[in-house]
Amino acid sequence: MTDIQVILVDEFDKPTGTMEKHEAHHRGLRHRAISVYVFNPAGELLLQRRAAGKYHCGGLWSNTCCGHPYPGESARHAAERRLREEMGIELTLHKLFEFSYRLELANGMTENEYGHLFGAIDEQLPRPDPQEADDFRYVALPALEAEMAAQPQRFTPWFLLCYPSLKDYLRDNGAIPALALR
Repeated sequence: MTDIQVILVDEFDKPTGTMEKHEAHHRGLRHRAISVYVFNPAGELLLQRRAAGKYHCGGLWSNTCCGHPYPGESARHAAERRLREEMGIELTLHKLFEFSYRLELANGMTENEYGHLFGAIDEQLPRPDPQEADDFRYVALPALEAEMAAQPQRFTPWFLLCYPSLKDYLRDNGAIPALALR
């Protein structure tokens, strides 16, 4: 076990307790999470390929980074921390929206997360931690959508589930690269 604690929450993101991260995933309990989406000035999204050794979804392409706030840590701070830890990028992130989902994973784990999504526009060269990500790429959204439609098995289930909401948010709040970040 990792001994990393996650914040258990209700359907409104109100904290109800804490639990060790793997136990929360095995029991399928809803907990707070963060997801980060970094775009370059050309409007391409930075994806990471999760390290093959990750305890779930290793080797799959996903959003820029994701993770969980520690008890007492804000979602924004957690998102900026995970971006630094996973991708080696120091950046101020902007809150985009919140998104809840429940996914049963192939390994008996359940992602039951109340996610806080953050974004930014930046052109720093990522320096991924090989324990977290073993590759990265910037991709234009039309090419990404074509790839996700043709080969969905190459992407994490939560990224496939969340992407339509991200696209709607971008459409409703301003075109890339403006992103209407707030």
